[in-house]
Amino acid sequence: MKVRLSLLLCLLFCTAAVAGPVSITTLPLVETDDGAWRLPAGEYAGNFRIDTSMKFACEEGAIIDAGGKGHALAIAAPEVSVEGCTLVNWGRNLTNLDSAVFVLPSAHGAIVRNNTLRGPGFGVWVDTTRDVQVLENDITGVADVRSQDRGNGIHLYSVRGARVAGNRVRDVRDGIYVGNTTKSVLENNVLEGMRYGVHYMYSHDNRVSGNLTRHTRTGYALMQSRDLVVRGNRSEDDQNYGILMNFITYSELVDNVVRGVRQGSSGGVMIQGAEGKALFIYNSQGNRIERNRFEDSSLGIHLTAGSEGNQISSNAFINNQQQVKYVATRRQEWSVEERGNYWSDYLGWDRNGDGIGDLAYEPNDGVDRLLWIYPQARLLMNSPAIELLRWVQRIFPVMRSPGVQDSYPLMHPPGEAALASGKEARS
Repeated sequence: MKVRLSLLLCLLFCTAAVAGPVSITTLPLVETDDGAWRLPAGEYAGNFRIDTSMKFACEEGAIIDAGGKGHALAIAAPEVSVEGCTLVNWGRNLTNLDSAVFVLPSAHGAIVRNNTLRGPGFGVWVDTTRDVQVLENDITGVADVRSQDRGNGIHLYSVRGARVAGNRVRDVRDGIYVGNTTKSVLENNVLEGMRYGVHYMYSHDNRVSGNLTRHTRTGYALMQSRDLVVRGNRSEDDQNYGILMNFITYSELVDNVVRGVRQGSSGGVMIQGAEGKALFIYNSQGNRIERNRFEDSSLGIHLTAGSEGNQISSNAFINNQQQVKYVATRRQEWSVEERGNYWSDYLGWDRNGDGIGDLAYEPNDGVDRLLWIYPQARLLMNSPAIELLRWVQRIFPVMRSPGVQDSYPLMHPPGEAALASGKEARS
């Protein structure tokens, strides 16, 4: 009887490998008292599919091995939950979207919770559906594969109303990629060792809160999107950019902490234009940037390419090698309602004790602009000619180049408690 059963299982899984995914109901599931279906401990080879609404959970020690190709598990029915499973060794064909869990358009309301995913390709791909939750999963890619050849940890494509929360993702291409997606929330995720921690493209009316990126090449890459609320996130020891805003409009960047951004390299070559910027704003307008903390980075904030009409106030710029780089043709005021930002290199004073500096803070002058255009001029930094040029700018303000002015600089940084609202999420 055991030989006959083993032969039957072998024929089943061999057929699955050849013919494509088979129904999850072909596995030895056990129904529980609450109507859920559990997969007993053991290793199960093949590609599987859920075609009916159900609660599917794995007992400890249950492993689904996709054999190096295709999806480990595809969800095709609505209101399906998948919980506590270990999925390994799915396909690495990015063109075919090979994923550990692939959520089809018909699978609205799916819940993917507390699973362990180990393999190449994509971790969880959610495709053109709504109200999906991806919660508390542990996702690891393949560290010895080039990042551009890996899949994303969690990929939302044309999704509405998704919630992605409490996941740990490492060694993938992008931790969480969000494309053409609306009304969705990313919160309390930890994203390490990848290209972009969070990557937004063409997505609107979304919320990003309480996430942590660490050792990525860009913590938060926000691109071609609007109406984003980015609040209470952290970027720690990322390379190149902590937060990058590219064509972002009418969005909020509030209560975030970016610390220790340094210039990175690719193939041993330093990446040009990515000097280790805590915040880079490119062609982004109409945004509110308040109560953020940018510190211990090569460059605090770089603003360029028509990035005007943004409200920048109540932020703290602390111990950055260079606080501001502003490349544009108009002067910008960085204060709102007589409240500016805190600058650790501000040398003014506060005679009336109201917490606002009596002198305006102007981080850049014509010499800075000269050095941006002609980097080799740094050889003359301590020369009499440079000192004379700066003296002329102070004496004759009409000769000043367009730049940033904070007319109401803060004497003390905003409260640490408010800024670190996301700190308790995963250290």
